[in-house]
Amino acid sequence: MKFQFYYEKLLDSPEYQKFKKEHPDAYACSGFFVIDREKDGANDKVCFDFWLPKYQKMYSFTVNKYPVEFVNVENFEKRAYEELSMNYSFDLKEVEKKIVERAEAENVKGKMQKLLFSLQKLDGVDFLVATVFMSNMAMLKVTYDIAEEEIDAFEKKSFLDMFSIKKKKDL
Repeated sequence: MKFQFYYEKLLDSPEYQKFKKEHPDAYACSGFFVIDREKDGANDKVCFDFWLPKYQKMYSFTVNKYPVEFVNVENFEKRAYEELSMNYSFDLKEVEKKIVERAEAENVKGKMQKLLFSLQKLDGVDFLVATVFMSNMAMLKVTYDIAEEEIDAFEKKSFLDMFSIKKKKDL
């Protein structure tokens, strides 16, 4: 899943061209990508988000199918998002390979079922945040440095870690 391929597909779409004509000040602020290992790519997804400063609103385009689909996004944060350069050449399949290698090196058990990638910019730095769902009720949280093409942070969690389990007091 090559970033530039999907981004160019967006730029060539009539939906995007109409949007850009109506909102020339809009800029790319994030991307969202899903790699679904359980369905052999049938549920893969590619979305690009754009910030409209004039309206303090975000809009998104789903690019994985044709035609490109324009989607209104309900954003809860009213902060201005930083503009992404969109001049990337990364391949999510290559990033996935690096995550697999790191997981093997850290003896992470289980099979990867679904990988969610979020392309973001924060404090002037572009990066990918990956959440990887595993077959054994585990989850990986990975931060990938796009410029350096390396994993910055890698953490394994259990789904149970996300829930605070409290014992019921006897009545």
